Amino acid sequence: MLNKKGVSEQKNRTSVEVSLTETHNIFKMKNIKTSIIAILVLTFSYANAQEKEKKNHDHGDMKMDHSKMAMDVNKEAVKSVMKSYKDAIQNLTTDGTFELFTPDATVFEQGKVEGTYVDYINHHLGPELGHFKSFTFSDYNIDVTVNLPYAYTSESYLYTIVLKGDESKGKKERTIESKGVATSILKMVNGEFKIVHTHSSFKKLKQ
Repeated sequence: MLNKKGVSEQKNRTSVEVSLTETHNIFKMKNIKTSIIAILVLTFSYANAQEKEKKNHDHGDMKMDHSKMAMDVNKEAVKSVMKSYKDAIQNLTTDGTFELFTPDATVFEQGKVEGTYVDYINHHLGPELGHFKSFTFSDYNIDVTVNLPYAYTSESYLYTIVLKGDESKGKKERTIESKGVATSILKMVNGEFKIVHTHSSFKKLKQ
């Protein structure tokens, strides 16, 4: 049998063991709560990061879309300038073409420097148009590169010229078919593209 002292020591040991167990359980519960909180924080952070990444991606896509749209608009504006010039030539007129060029725009044709566009019209193309009955482009292609404030074009085409006849000189109408290419540089000036330089060349096709 245990004496009073033994019983007391046994009770004390039991109390300590219970206390240790409770303490262990408390720490265990705290660790579980901490782990749950950590998991929730990580989950929230990951979700937040994913949402931020999605927004950044969407913003990037929108920015790219806007840039592409702006690029497409500029390319169409350049094509419109070149078409206006081509249409005027087909209509055998230079009316409305001067505004498509800058005042100091230069023109090269074949291996010759024609001077400014005004020089080219006054001394070459203008008088030449007077001898044409018709001027028609075909198989026309244009490639446009925009790098603001400049734009660059390369054109390829066929064209057919019908020269007027002159009965008094015994000259009959004559048709000339040629294959041509042209490169041009345009610059954005006050919100509009203007031609600052153009160089064309051609080769007559066998008749």
